[in-house]
Amino acid sequence: MARPLVISDCDEVLLHMVRHFRDWLDTEHGVAFSLDGASFAQSMRRGDAVLQEAEMWQLLNGFFDTEMPRQTPIEGALAAMAELQREADMVILTNLQDRYGAARLAQLRAFGIDVPVFTNQGPKGARIRRIMDEHGADRAVFIDDLAQHHASAAEHAPRIGRLHFCGEPAIAPHVPCALGAGHAHARIDNWAEAVPWLLDHLHQKEPA
Repeated sequence: MARPLVISDCDEVLLHMVRHFRDWLDTEHGVAFSLDGASFAQSMRRGDAVLQEAEMWQLLNGFFDTEMPRQTPIEGALAAMAELQREADMVILTNLQDRYGAARLAQLRAFGIDVPVFTNQGPKGARIRRIMDEHGADRAVFIDDLAQHHASAAEHAPRIGRLHFCGEPAIAPHVPCALGAGHAHARIDNWAEAVPWLLDHLHQKEPA
């Protein structure tokens, strides 16, 4: 029988991203990035002007091209990953273009998280279903900071345990809640509380 499986996002779950993106935009591009919960496109301004969506994507890709070494771990994330890996297999499912997959793998390995990395674009549910089928796990959990991915997971892999987790305090209060929407089983934004919930879910006698 396959071990239980943890499928986790990376940015704002394991590593801080938006705070470092904000600082880079300010110092290198003269762009103000507000962490008040608005969409990326509406949060980025040069002076009084909101950036065009094309430039927003150019800057976001530019960050991942050169600035991933800026990213730092979410408090408690590294210890949490080590504890979870004693009980389960783990993969990272990150919404980055495929060309960033090797860099993300190396980035996480440098922090001691040496697990498979899958890149994805768009909703994650179908990819979650494929990963679960390939792994053969009867019990699995999914961790992500964005509600839309929990909705997609609920549609495509309804038996997976779904934890909505946002480890960036600046944006966590503004993120639409997947638990409130009925698409996640829990909303926890710190690893000290998240690990016990995840372990309990992974060790349930019935599949998630």
